[in-house]
Amino acid sequence: MWEFWSRHRRKVYTTLGVLGSGYLFYKLYDAHRRRVSDLERQLAGERQNDELIKAQMQEHFENIQRIADTTTLPHAILYLSSRVAEDLDLLPLTEKLMKGKGQPNTLTSLQKLELWDELKIQSFTRMVLSLWAMTLLSLYIRVQVNILGRHLYIDTARGLGSSYLLDEAGLIDRNDQQQFLESTDFLSNHGMPNLISNMRAAVTEVLNGKQLKDFFNSTVLHETTVQILDMFMSNGSPHRWLDYLMPEDARFNKFVTSSNSDNTDLSNITKFDQLMIETRAVLSSAEFGNVVDISLKTMVDALMEDIILQCGEGNLLSGMPLAKLLPRIAQMSPLLLEEPNKNRFIQIIRNIPEVELFFTLLYANMPTL
Repeated sequence: MWEFWSRHRRKVYTTLGVLGSGYLFYKLYDAHRRRVSDLERQLAGERQNDELIKAQMQEHFENIQRIADTTTLPHAILYLSSRVAEDLDLLPLTEKLMKGKGQPNTLTSLQKLELWDELKIQSFTRMVLSLWAMTLLSLYIRVQVNILGRHLYIDTARGLGSSYLLDEAGLIDRNDQQQFLESTDFLSNHGMPNLISNMRAAVTEVLNGKQLKDFFNSTVLHETTVQILDMFMSNGSPHRWLDYLMPEDARFNKFVTSSNSDNTDLSNITKFDQLMIETRAVLSSAEFGNVVDISLKTMVDALMEDIILQCGEGNLLSGMPLAKLLPRIAQMSPLLLEEPNKNRFIQIIRNIPEVELFFTLLYANMPTL
């Protein structure tokens, strides 16, 4: 044995070294394989959790959009429609003109001309105001419900952590929610007088010099409507829609001042205030301004399509006297302010790609104030 060991010990040492190294490498490989397997399972679980969260947020986002279409917007549009019909009622003018036509001696030529001129101004004011108000109100309400929906989703997620979190999360109560959503009536309750006055001024300036006998075709009508909107939108502050849609609140200025300084005492800012501040910030953004411009241009195009159908393609495409066109223009306001489930204009706004993208990003990337 000693002779065998002397002769082969180097081979034995080499064999043992190889076997030991192999075993060591195997154990290292097995440990690495286990760590990789654990990491893959962890990543798979995280991916599954992320997908679940994404699916939940997508479902929640879609529910929020349905709430806007089926609850908040129908109420606001109905109220707006009644205010427009009341404040821009064309019936007294048409009745006077009909009475003058039936009884020739009741109105002088100058009075008839003045009535027709007023009917011209009033008809265009009512049509363009209805288009603008419907577009901005539908966008505004969608901003509101996305901001509120995002807050409720985050608050719920925080509250699921523990009872302590549920107590400390500062959840939005129903009174704040109701007060926030009811603010959509600010346009109809408070913004309408200034809106009518400023829109009428724009209409008067654009229609100045246009006679009732002038021929209007679809191109001229389109250009006239765009000019009125441009004139109206160019007056006032850069975000002139804010004055009609929301109250000016000193608390917004307080928040901005505090955010830009070392003073962070916002104890007087309630959840309702915070929601309104976020809404004002979104409506003041360049991105929202771009969405407004795109939506209004799309609405003018859709409105022209409807008027062409109302008049018959041959009539408006070839042209007709403005006096003959006015009744068609007067009929557009009720169509623009129909209830949302029947209103094709609201559906068109909702399906504009830029609008869809804006509200998707708004919901997904809501800043935390």
